[in-house]
Amino acid sequence: MNRRLAQGYPGEPSQGDHPETVAVVAIGANLGDREATLRAALEDLVRLPLTTRVVAATPVETVALTLDGPDAEAPAYLNSVALVTTRLAPSVLLGYLHAIEEAHGRPPRRVDDLRWQDRTLDLDLIAYGDVRSDDPALALPHPRAAERTFVLAPWLQIDPDAVLPGAGRVDEVLARLEDAAASGADASDDETRGGAE
Repeated sequence: MNRRLAQGYPGEPSQGDHPETVAVVAIGANLGDREATLRAALEDLVRLPLTTRVVAATPVETVALTLDGPDAEAPAYLNSVALVTTRLAPSVLLGYLHAIEEAHGRPPRRVDDLRWQDRTLDLDLIAYGDVRSDDPALALPHPRAAERTFVLAPWLQIDPDAVLPGAGRVDEVLARLEDAAASGADASDDETRGGAE
């Protein structure tokens, strides 16, 4: 297997061969046969090089998130989270995730406005072990992960002791979000409710 896959690209944090690491990948779809797409995306993740294990949460349905907030009229999202045990470098894994999205009909990620559109498949790299990166091309952990119940809840299904680097235990982060929602705090905080980036 090509060592380059485990080394990443110049400028990537933590150069050198990567040990086996658990990456957290959020999976979502709101167009087409969502269940079939999620199943196929998981099969694609299982086939990645230098990857030994993929464990996925039971999908949950969520209201679509648009630029103007949650939109109950838009097609609903089916969301899941997968734990991917891999030696792929984070930048290489992210490249594979984008390629899988495109193979399932998502336009290439070139225009920021596309992040609010409906899509056949959305794969976000939420965390890669405890790696932290502020690089816009590889932000780790995902900068909005701590605001998304549709990521945190499925993640807890498959890892009850999960920790989001920089935010803390996922169960505690999720509890704070749910408490805030229950108390009506900041009803405009749409990131806690929808299923799109």
